[in-house]
Amino acid sequence: MSNKKLARKIGQLLVVGFNGKAITPEIKELIHDYHVGSIILFSRNIGEPEEVLQLTSSLQKEAKAAGYEKPLFICLDQENGVVSRMHQGMTTFPGAMALGATDEPQHAYKIGLATGRELKALGINWNLAPVLDVNNNPENPVIGVRSFSENPQKVAAFGKAMMKGLQAAGVMTSLKHFPGHGDTSVDSHLDLPVISHEMERLENVELVPFQACIQAGADTVMAAHVYFPAIEPKANTPATLSKQVYVKLLRKKLGFQGAITTDCMEMKAISNSVGTEKGAVKALQAGTDFVMVSHTHPVQKGTIQAITDAVENGELHASRIEASFQRIQLLKEKYTSWKDTLVPDKEKALQIVGSKEHHQLARKVYRESVTMVHNHQLLPLKVDKQLQILVLEPSHSFMTQVEDKTSQQKSLGSAVKEYIPHAAVEVYDENKLEHELEKLVHAAKKVDYLILGTMTVTEKSPVIAFVNQLVKDNSNIIGVGMRNPYDFHYLNKLRAFINTYEPGYPALQAAAGVIFGREKARGILPVNI
Repeated sequence: MSNKKLARKIGQLLVVGFNGKAITPEIKELIHDYHVGSIILFSRNIGEPEEVLQLTSSLQKEAKAAGYEKPLFICLDQENGVVSRMHQGMTTFPGAMALGATDEPQHAYKIGLATGRELKALGINWNLAPVLDVNNNPENPVIGVRSFSENPQKVAAFGKAMMKGLQAAGVMTSLKHFPGHGDTSVDSHLDLPVISHEMERLENVELVPFQACIQAGADTVMAAHVYFPAIEPKANTPATLSKQVYVKLLRKKLGFQGAITTDCMEMKAISNSVGTEKGAVKALQAGTDFVMVSHTHPVQKGTIQAITDAVENGELHASRIEASFQRIQLLKEKYTSWKDTLVPDKEKALQIVGSKEHHQLARKVYRESVTMVHNHQLLPLKVDKQLQILVLEPSHSFMTQVEDKTSQQKSLGSAVKEYIPHAAVEVYDENKLEHELEKLVHAAKKVDYLILGTMTVTEKSPVIAFVNQLVKDNSNIIGVGMRNPYDFHYLNKLRAFINTYEPGYPALQAAAGVIFGREKARGILPVNI
């Protein structure tokens, strides 16, 4: 294989990101000089739908001008719910646990199809979804409501439906995070989690959804930066660097024929241990196909150079590059075409994205997901002009590195005001709660009902003492879990508790509808609390 041909094939294995909503000199260099095969977008790249379409078509034109045989894969994490890169102008769709709460896998298919149509219309042909992690650890800091359920069979059913919906829209999918990130208490963006279960347990829980989706025709599988001692004998070797995980388990035992991708190799579980560049070589040696380096331009170039050096010095065999290249080309034949990418139909695209039909679908599913966790003869409230209501809602704190800081969300207070326009609204900061306690408790004494929004309550959260103080003076408190349903475990003195699984406005509107009797709470808890 000539050096030029080898360099181009190595480039095709890379998934890279860049800053900005337009092509930068850095990404242009990676396309023209290194032939990178895939681009990952984050919220830093996303503007209005028209801007996104302009960006994706510009990237594809650069690839065509650089002599690419097949178009770029352009991907992002559009899981929906708390992990969504696209906001402006796009439909707000419910995320995994909200879908799980509907107990209807067909909703996952329809949401997957609608999500895929909007992505495809904007030139995005690969979605890093669905999440197949079984969330059986309430203290998991990174998965939580990104999971459909704590039940492996339910995750399998919903994950398969979501995957099929996206595929039907012509969008490639990634099952993540293999072999399972659900039972961790560490965020792999920050450190290396360890899951110490025996193989039998992994086969009965973590692997069940992956096996179901692989049998149903999975495209790609994303490996997790998680160490599984039962699979990988070498200490502290994450799945992303493990031949045992890639070859013995995923390829041979589960029979997966598609392409494998790493999670981002700049995450601290890798960058703070083996290092991104060296880690990329080790991941390819182990059997990955795509290597994801999402952020830093010098690191991206350094990674390509490290892979090239490894081939030239015999550390990494050229046949390993060739095998991955061929798998990726097969997927590009299935999911990409120059016709779609070079001459996008802007008018048609803007009719699909944020369409009335998609908004109606999302609202229907949100209404079916809202769950009445507890109600002791309090709800529904009667809409009354004389009613004095105080809404206490959390300032929007971001739980994990993978979530975006978006400001497009309206509040729980806004949703309540649709029924009681004169309702008072106070925002509390959990970290400053003890300083605000006296003021908020005093305000709560003056109203008939208090509606308290929560995001994620933990064992040491000051919200627990705050609620215990509130219920002494006002028993008419309605909790609204705007994220984790586990909050009620710590706040079970409340007379009523509703869960929305995410803080998006359509979910909060549905919760307000339940509070005031305009909607029924149809959701079923996907986890035990």
